[in-house]
Amino acid sequence: MSADDRFAIIDLAAHYMRGLDRLDGALLEAQFWPEARCEYGVFSGSPADFAAFCMEMLKAHQRNHHFVGQHLIDFTGAHEAYGEVYYQAYHRVFDDSGDPRDLFIAGRYVDRYERRDGIWKIAYRSELVDWVRDDPATDAMVAVTPFIMGERKPADPLYHREAMR
Repeated sequence: MSADDRFAIIDLAAHYMRGLDRLDGALLEAQFWPEARCEYGVFSGSPADFAAFCMEMLKAHQRNHHFVGQHLIDFTGAHEAYGEVYYQAYHRVFDDSGDPRDLFIAGRYVDRYERRDGIWKIAYRSELVDWVRDDPATDAMVAVTPFIMGERKPADPLYHREAMR
């Protein structure tokens, strides 16, 4: 397969993560074929239902940051490929007392991709968790340092290209 095919599949993961971090359910869902299957342990179902599940769950978090690692893609033909994508996910969550916590989850996505009419999308995705870490929040520096913080759609600077000119 061509480098374009490989990059099209890699871009699926980047857009998937952007959909999660910016709370853009439409973008998240668009990375899948409509009849794809999503198997996550905590969720099993369609891409539309998965996107709705994620948006509802993640809106309670103060911040999310998903990081994609290596991609291993095995093309089995012109219209099908299998993949393994490593990830790390950070979530700013709150415990029952309202205290902030840093939740880290790392693992791999095991995927099957299909190309239809020249477009690659996810036909099957399962999430495998390799490790989890849950710690008290430790970023007090953010409150006293003038960082430009990432936001959710539409407030995030990503959506304001005119300001980049």
